[in-house]
Amino acid sequence: MNTINNILEFQIINVAGYSIRVYSLLIILLIYLITVATLWLLKRSLFRRQEKSKLDSGNTYALFQIIKYVIWVIAIGLILETLGINITVLIAGSAALLVGVGLGLQQTFNDVISGVILLSERTVKVNDVLDIDGDVVQIQQIGLRTSKGLNTDDISIIIPNSLITTSKVINWSHQSKKTRFRIDVGVSYGSDVDLVMKILEECAYEHPDVYDRELIEARLVGFGNSSLDFQVLFFSNNIFRISKVKSDIRKIITSRFNSHNVTIPFPQLDLHIKSKDNNLSKE
Repeated sequence: MNTINNILEFQIINVAGYSIRVYSLLIILLIYLITVATLWLLKRSLFRRQEKSKLDSGNTYALFQIIKYVIWVIAIGLILETLGINITVLIAGSAALLVGVGLGLQQTFNDVISGVILLSERTVKVNDVLDIDGDVVQIQQIGLRTSKGLNTDDISIIIPNSLITTSKVINWSHQSKKTRFRIDVGVSYGSDVDLVMKILEECAYEHPDVYDRELIEARLVGFGNSSLDFQVLFFSNNIFRISKVKSDIRKIITSRFNSHNVTIPFPQLDLHIKSKDNNLSKE
């Protein structure tokens, strides 16, 4: 028994009266293992409940992230106390330093606060499809400072949380799983308007990702400089890959226009040249 006590009381570090003993390291290891085990059990419990009750995965993830950060803050505080560091005195003594660090890391703190807002408000959740500054991104992970997303080119993007909370962001997944999109096309003057509208609606309906034929609508929207301007509007569930869907429909439209001799015009410019010699001869 004395041998065990001697081992536990053995000083690993002893500097200026400050010492770290073996039992302190064992307590720190125990705190770490308990924290990791608690988070693992909590994660399994939350996501198992989500599967049974069919809760939103984004809400479950956000709740787990908030709880995880709180537990780690408590664990780090206990570890510091175990090492003999008084957290209250440490914070009070470093107040001036924290002010300077805060000014230097202002943007970082802004991102962290934005992360807390995202996780608590849950306006943006995992698997949501966002349009951020013209870039369509599917959110894969929301962290405390940054979020990770995947764009339409399958490239992973790290997004500062402040960019999501302070910029104008379109959340395609916020209200409905299906969203209305449109394709613009112009045809030559003199084309059969009813035929063009019928072709556009049929071409949109041919694509398997278009939601409902009854919701497809073709419109004559304007008279351009060299074309009659049309739109075809349709609903689709494939929000993240909608660029591919639009490309496929455009290919179908081009093929169908060719088979019905409907021409898509290109811009034309008439140039009239006045000769100075001709004007003098007329005088």
